[in-house]
Amino acid sequence: MKSKFYESLNRQVLALMAGEDDLVAGMANFSALLNDNLTELNWVGFYVMRGEQLVLGPFQGKVACTRIPLGKGVCGTAALSNQTQRVADVNQFDGHIACDSASNSEIVVPVRTQGKVIAVLDIDSPILDRFDEEDQKGLELLVKSFESCLFG
Repeated sequence: MKSKFYESLNRQVLALMAGEDDLVAGMANFSALLNDNLTELNWVGFYVMRGEQLVLGPFQGKVACTRIPLGKGVCGTAALSNQTQRVADVNQFDGHIACDSASNSEIVVPVRTQGKVIAVLDIDSPILDRFDEEDQKGLELLVKSFESCLFG
């Protein structure tokens, strides 16, 4: 059951982040935790808001795009809309930015403080339709815990 898996992973996030208030350190460990526990991924990490663009933050995986304009690609769309983007086939996503041609599906969850997007969690998979609604709910739960640990 995915819900039990994400509940267990959430407890790990809470323990890992307890007492940590540095965003970069938190993102680094959070992405490593996800990379170690989620299967069929080829990239997991963060892009951080810098003005009107996203800039590459801590991640696990191959070399990545460094800057993404707001509203462009899956990450830029998630940041601009302030909503999770779950894409079954990135090749069908209008404006997709192919940082790694091996990626076929993607989920991007906004990271917020006081309702404002400060970053996005980006997870890519070489498997088509890798992420389902349960993954989305679970990852949104993990990001909420991450936010609450860092920003109260």
